[in-house]
Amino acid sequence: MKSKSIVFVIVLMQILGFVSCEKQTEHIAPAIYDRDSVPTMTTYGVNQLISDSGVIKYRIVTERWEIYQNTTPQKFVFRKGAFLEQFDESFHVQSFIQCDTAYYNIDAQLWELRGRVRILTKDGLKFSSEELFLDRRAHEMYSHRFSKLVTPERTLQGSYFKSDERMTKYIVTNSRGSFEKSDFTGENDTTSAPTDSTNVFLRPQASPRPKLPTTP
Repeated sequence: MKSKSIVFVIVLMQILGFVSCEKQTEHIAPAIYDRDSVPTMTTYGVNQLISDSGVIKYRIVTERWEIYQNTTPQKFVFRKGAFLEQFDESFHVQSFIQCDTAYYNIDAQLWELRGRVRILTKDGLKFSSEELFLDRRAHEMYSHRFSKLVTPERTLQGSYFKSDERMTKYIVTNSRGSFEKSDFTGENDTTSAPTDSTNVFLRPQASPRPKLPTTP
């Protein structure tokens, strides 16, 4: 009996030693999101001034501001919409801009506005589209989507829009809308369109004829 007890103890120790030598597995759940898809900082209730080369250019008001520094390119995301005031060099308000969603490419200094994009300038110009890009390096705006431009004098609509950042010089292609005579003559308009030579009526030059005698 004693020898059987010793054998049992030896076998039990071997089993315990084998179990203790097994590799322990850590039960860790996989990451829900990739590292690049997670913002490094999220701010709520933002009202902030944004400068360009030391000059205040914009005031941005948004409910949520996400900053992505691990993505390529680095970017700001405004998923809850954004409201921007645009200033000139003297800090005078030039326009108001709002949209449903906004993205800012930090490397390219490019704003991408999506959704119900609306602009109102100090001169009464109104712009509406579903897309608008603001290039801070080139100091221009453009859109490849249907856009509508309303001024106190006219209404323009087209599938492509381009303008300077102050909305004082602009072009609309594939356009339709209401026009005034000054749109084609260039009078009192900084964005005059060249007159189409094919639409100009040219009166034919009269050739000399002999004078007919008068009847008595």
